[in-house]
Amino acid sequence: MIAALLTGIALHAGVVDPDRDEAREWAERELADPAYDTAEPTPFDRIAQAIGDFLDDLLTPRGELDWNPALAVGIVVVVIALVVAAVLIWGRPRLAHRAAERSALLFGDQESRSAAELRAAAETHAGAGEWDEAMVLRFRALARGLEERGIVDAPPGTTARGLAQRAHHPFPGHVSGLDAAARGFDDVRYLRRHGTAELYAAVAGLDDELARTTPARAPETAGAW
Repeated sequence: MIAALLTGIALHAGVVDPDRDEAREWAERELADPAYDTAEPTPFDRIAQAIGDFLDDLLTPRGELDWNPALAVGIVVVVIALVVAAVLIWGRPRLAHRAAERSALLFGDQESRSAAELRAAAETHAGAGEWDEAMVLRFRALARGLEERGIVDAPPGTTARGLAQRAHHPFPGHVSGLDAAARGFDDVRYLRRHGTAELYAAVAGLDDELARTTPARAPETAGAW
């Protein structure tokens, strides 16, 4: 670049022996040429150089250590394998932040309350002996709790039995309880059968047990049923 600069100055001035002030002035004019800007490394060039320097430093032996380039490659492979394993075991990161994404509809009705709010409402009705309302609200709380934890989705169109079937996978030890709770919800909500203290206690106990249980595998997204 220096040689090109000197050549440019000489060609520009038509002389090769300027005094100091003239040389400085010609140099400033020459450096103002946009062509010199394009010669500067781009941000991409700098990033690529930094990555290259890092890899070169990683693969270069240091001091008395018996450093083998194959060892460095092995370390990189192990790190990548750990990242992939984490994704497979715990699921994609977005699944951990789905509590705020619950649907405004739950089993065909408008319902924006949280699982905790639904549980509290169910307890209020149970305390008043209103078992129909208590039963329906507690099953909704169970479904909303699974949704908030990112274990099972309950988008519009999801039925109680559909949600129970989806919950079979993460909670294989509670299959019969989930199915019984879903049937009880349908009986009270749609078939106009009356809820009972025993039925409410069973659904409430199942809800509490699922809340304390770690899913058997990574959460999966449920479709509409």
